[in-house]
Amino acid sequence: MPSSKIVTSDSKPEKEVLWFKKSITDTLKLNNTTSDGLSAQEATNRLEKYGENRIELEEKTSPWKLLWEQFSSLLIVILIVAAIISASIGQAVEAIAIIIIVILAGFLGFIQEFQAGKAIDSLRKMAAPHATVLRNGIESIVFAHEVVPGDIVLLATGDKIPADCRLLEAKNLRIDEAALTGESLAVEKVDTTLEQDELALGDRINMLYMGTSVTYGRGKAIVVGTGLNTEFGNIAKLLSTTESRKTPLQENLDQLGKKIGVFSIALAAIMSIIGIFRGYEIIEMFVWGVAVAVAVIPEALPAVVTISIALGVRRMVKRKALIRKLPAVETLGATSIICSDKTGTLTQDQMTIRKIFTGNTEYDVEGSGYTPEGNITADGKIVEIDKHTELEKLLIAGNLCNDTILKKEDGKWVIIGDPTEGAIVVAAAKAKLVVDEQRQIYPRLKEIPFSSESKRMTTAHDIGDEHYAFSKGAVEVILDSSSTILLNGNVEELTQEMRDKILENATRFGEDALRVLAVSQKKLNSLDELDENHQDGMTFIGIVGMIDPPRPEVKQAINTCFAAGIKPIMITGDHKITAVAVAKELGIKKDGGVVIGTEIEKMTDEEIENVVDHTDVFARISPGHKLKIVSALMKKGKIVAMTGDGVNDAPSLKKADIGVAMGIKGTDVSREAADMILTDDNFASIVSAVEEGRNIFENIRKYLVYLLSGNLGTVFALVVALFASLPLPLEAVQILFINFIMDGLMAIALGVEPGEDGVMNNKPRTVKEGILNSYSLGFIFFVGVLIGAVTLGIFYAVLPENVVADSIEEKRAVTIFFATLIVARLWNALNCRSLKGVSIRLNPFSNKALFVSTLFSLAMTWIVIYVDIFNVPFHTIPLAASDWWLILGYSSLVYIVVELWKLAKNTFMKTEGSAA
Repeated sequence: MPSSKIVTSDSKPEKEVLWFKKSITDTLKLNNTTSDGLSAQEATNRLEKYGENRIELEEKTSPWKLLWEQFSSLLIVILIVAAIISASIGQAVEAIAIIIIVILAGFLGFIQEFQAGKAIDSLRKMAAPHATVLRNGIESIVFAHEVVPGDIVLLATGDKIPADCRLLEAKNLRIDEAALTGESLAVEKVDTTLEQDELALGDRINMLYMGTSVTYGRGKAIVVGTGLNTEFGNIAKLLSTTESRKTPLQENLDQLGKKIGVFSIALAAIMSIIGIFRGYEIIEMFVWGVAVAVAVIPEALPAVVTISIALGVRRMVKRKALIRKLPAVETLGATSIICSDKTGTLTQDQMTIRKIFTGNTEYDVEGSGYTPEGNITADGKIVEIDKHTELEKLLIAGNLCNDTILKKEDGKWVIIGDPTEGAIVVAAAKAKLVVDEQRQIYPRLKEIPFSSESKRMTTAHDIGDEHYAFSKGAVEVILDSSSTILLNGNVEELTQEMRDKILENATRFGEDALRVLAVSQKKLNSLDELDENHQDGMTFIGIVGMIDPPRPEVKQAINTCFAAGIKPIMITGDHKITAVAVAKELGIKKDGGVVIGTEIEKMTDEEIENVVDHTDVFARISPGHKLKIVSALMKKGKIVAMTGDGVNDAPSLKKADIGVAMGIKGTDVSREAADMILTDDNFASIVSAVEEGRNIFENIRKYLVYLLSGNLGTVFALVVALFASLPLPLEAVQILFINFIMDGLMAIALGVEPGEDGVMNNKPRTVKEGILNSYSLGFIFFVGVLIGAVTLGIFYAVLPENVVADSIEEKRAVTIFFATLIVARLWNALNCRSLKGVSIRLNPFSNKALFVSTLFSLAMTWIVIYVDIFNVPFHTIPLAASDWWLILGYSSLVYIVVELWKLAKNTFMKTEGSAA
């Protein structure tokens, strides 16, 4: 809990206090105040001492600093230096391309991080703007930020709680704490002292918390915590101190960038030195070395990653998932755990009656939520309401003793009022009772409202020429007040045997996590018979069992998660019985255990790490517990996605590898803290997001494999030529030209390759293996050597012995090498459309970007070979048709050999699997 502390007259709070254990007298004394409130002067003094009732944390990072950080990684620095060097040696096109890529990636990253800093602002917006307090014994309306410890606050239906408070008076007071605790029902509050030493947040029923709201009744409370010294403020502190770690892809790319950067510089330096010793001019080898270094560095990497993810994000929006932070997309593909809140995420947040027991018959109610559609059945047969007297009486009574309205807004059924009462109204509507008309025909004459003491609500109505009272409430209360029961259309004595049977059914409903209410009626001789102290002599009608039902599409989504190797875990503030029942119905609860918040509180971090792997459900969990659970899973190497919609989820959403918030019912705080927002609040949309995340990661891998295998082939050919004392087969400008077209459109085109079939039948990838796993590295080496051998082979074949430098023969050989290298790398692009599958089976036009990029690259190559003005700067000469047949024959070996290699590997693996 936050540090709620004792107030003294001349100092700030000093000692942490469990206010729910303190009596009203002690609470007033410890806060140095009275039930008439503070004086205006004392309130001013405390405001000066304690500060305003706001959530203020450390200053935000300035936009300029955020922007600067985007350009501080080693890879970006090397790219900028390469651009400057390229410009200085006359390669303006290459320099411009590099700078554009760097700026694009930098500004996109800046925008994402700038938007991510709004979570604290959302917490401020949720705070109540005004509050009604007692000052000098007189009611005053003040700004919520002016409320101070010791203030006496007056509350009514619809008010937001301005600060953490201890109740002094509670009149039928119910508080909506769903956003803070995850409790789906409004909580009944009392002003009595609680004796337990340890209570979960949701069980402290004499406490009120900042940011929650009054749904019913009135109250009077003393402020015991303001600003950061509240449960709400505690969440803000957790949120501000929770660091978001880099995604696996970011870490992999950072490491890869550093390695490639160091390797490229070292390689360029070594090859330049060797060239100088072989007699080449120093300046010529410097330029050539810079060109090799630039060619080795995959400068399009930031752009390809950004564009691949951005296009994936566009596809995900169509599938109801909105990405706030681009790098987090690929994390979905590696996700191995999804920690999900229950209320509003797995469930509909709409109380629904599932079962009714009346007239010695049990009825099942179909349908879910507030839509009044669904049959009522008994023994599997649909019932007609007019033939079931007790059922009809129960639903009429429940509808009349009810303040909630069911209506249709914007094509959706909604309720105005209490969710529990709404469930009864919806059940009546399912039975074809005209609920609004009934209330007009049988007007209410008198009411005894629900209270936490009586645990019932009673109303009196005109039914024809007679007066009737109807009650609904806790089963034991309604049963104790009843002396007769409605059976077979007649009023009979309520025997002990019947009482036991009713309680037995109520217990069974409760074990199924149903909230149980009972309904009764009584014929009145006079309205004077009915008052708070005289509600007995009732006729028992029956009981109803209701629950916040699971979303219908979630069960299939859970099954898909298991098929994809992802384990869903429920983490909720709700009660254990309810959580387990929902988890079993959805298929989340399997062989794992159930842990509650008070148990987590007593565990060390190490003990929590030991239980998280074997737990399916965590119940009665506070925000701090959620953070500990997520942290424990991450420490064990799991890639954790956390879903949620309440304020209580925000720290965990930020801490998790990827936070998934709900767009419709989610709070601003959870949405701003999350990496991804589900625009339809549908857990099933996560499955689509995972699929897109896996496809995006695989496409980035394809790009890297394609680029690095081609770069390795180029370097291999150049190194062998240099050591074999052959003429250099490429000039610096040719290296830069190849680098420009291959690192540009061709690479980006592979980044948008459509996803391959069966991606959701695979287990999550192992993050430790990195973006380039052992298979990818083997592919790069094999194909790189193959490209180098093919291009060097054709160069050696067409190069005459004792060729004269800069002669037509040497230029022809260099041009053929240049063209063969380009075409071979284009063939390799087709290979890389599927790193393991045979690419010839893919639709050649399914990736239109790759098709267009291939044509563009061939056109650019044709221009520098056949357009006269480019021959001199690019050191090329026009080639004969026979040369192109030679180029096509040699270069196609890359495609043919690699596809046969993949086919052989797949065949071997299938054979090995069958043998096993």
